Amino acid sequence: MSALLVIFILAAVALMVQLMETEAELQEKVDKLDVEIDVLQAAEKVRKTILDEAAEELAKRGIQVIVSENDSVLRIPNDLLGFNTAAYDIQPEYRSTAYSIGEVLQQVISREDRIDYLDTIFVEGHTDNRPFNGFMGRGNWGLSTFRAISLWQYWSDALPAQGSLQTMLNKENKSLFSVSGYGETRPVTKKQETDEELSANRRIDIRITIRR
Repeated sequence: MSALLVIFILAAVALMVQLMETEAELQEKVDKLDVEIDVLQAAEKVRKTILDEAAEELAKRGIQVIVSENDSVLRIPNDLLGFNTAAYDIQPEYRSTAYSIGEVLQQVISREDRIDYLDTIFVEGHTDNRPFNGFMGRGNWGLSTFRAISLWQYWSDALPAQGSLQTMLNKENKSLFSVSGYGETRPVTKKQETDEELSANRRIDIRITIRR
């Protein structure tokens, strides 16, 4: 009988030790999750701050951009860059505005440790829905990509080396900025019939993604 009691006590102790280890592991996971949530919330706040400050500073210079899509995109309307149908170059009369946008982006991203919370910033080109057969048959896909490349290349050439967006790296030491084109696949207007509706879709979006 005493032998059975000893076995029972040993089994109970072993179970208690196992439960304590499981509880410690669970608490460690909870603590880790809390940290990850805190970092994610901080990153979301940094992104919103960057976009809001950029829009506010540009507004002071008379340049009206739009913060949209759940506070993740800085939309540059076509009237600021002057993309005509089937055109992608930044014309001389729009370069001052393009310069200011790049300059302000560099300033607001570089403040404090904000860049540590960012993964990639996409310079996204977009077109209206009218068919375009240029760029070796790549049509609006090619046109939208060249619009983004054109703005990025202008920033790379025009902004001072010290304030270059090209040299910005994320936490993994990879280039922070990337360029992409979406053709007519992400319109901002349901209808594209009037010149105003068509022009609204010839735009550049600056999309900020955060580290997760």
